[in-house]
Amino acid sequence: MVMAMIRVENLHKHFGGFHAVDGATLEIAKGSITGLIGPNGAGKTTLFNVIAGVLSPTSGRVLMEGEDITGLPPHMLFSKGLLRTFQIAHEFHSMTVRENLMMVPPGQAGENLWSAWFHGARVREEEARIQARADEVLDFLTISHIADEKAGQISGGQKKLLELGRTMMTDAKIVFLDEVGAGVNRTLLNTIADAIVRLNREQGYTFVVIEHDMDFIGRICDPVICMAEGKVLAEGSLDEIKANEDVIEAYLGTGLKNKVVQEEGHA
Repeated sequence: MVMAMIRVENLHKHFGGFHAVDGATLEIAKGSITGLIGPNGAGKTTLFNVIAGVLSPTSGRVLMEGEDITGLPPHMLFSKGLLRTFQIAHEFHSMTVRENLMMVPPGQAGENLWSAWFHGARVREEEARIQARADEVLDFLTISHIADEKAGQISGGQKKLLELGRTMMTDAKIVFLDEVGAGVNRTLLNTIADAIVRLNREQGYTFVVIEHDMDFIGRICDPVICMAEGKVLAEGSLDEIKANEDVIEAYLGTGLKNKVVQEEGHA
């Protein structure tokens, strides 16, 4: 039996009378790449925000490797290896791509004024080690050619790769990716998909991916969880999800039903 990296138990998040997450229960298996899909307003991003400590739940529990992490703030979850990216990338605009990566590791000696003044050699040695790691990450993601460019001037897809790279600068266990493909051209999206799969297979990362691009989900994700109206509607392979009548009903008006019909017509 595969151990659950994350278990969500009867989770609720209410905003006044609106139930954004309404009794969601699910498990994310350790070592999986799990897709999270659903129509707009299904509660996917709110669920991410509650798990990642951005929002406190109204009720329910979140466990990570059996430990209750419900309501812990993001910086504490970061130290436990739980990271979350955002649909809109949050880079340091005026810093270079390499510098953005080098900012990630916590507790750097150079952040301490005493160390900066009296332990310069130690600070320089650590900085060189972190820079070397940043360059390894840039090579892994095939974006070494933009290492010295200002992060605010690179493309949207490159910013998504930079966000993924920042998760590689620390000891990540599970990474929540929110619409990693939004506004990204197909070539860069393929690069992102390749990087996610390699990180999963080679370094044991667990991923949870919110994405509307079903081709992207089908390429890298198994299982897929579908949410609607704050609840978990179905879970299984993408083919099983597409064939689920409740899922098709939830997507009415968003094009999935027509897409499924077209695909069946061409089968």
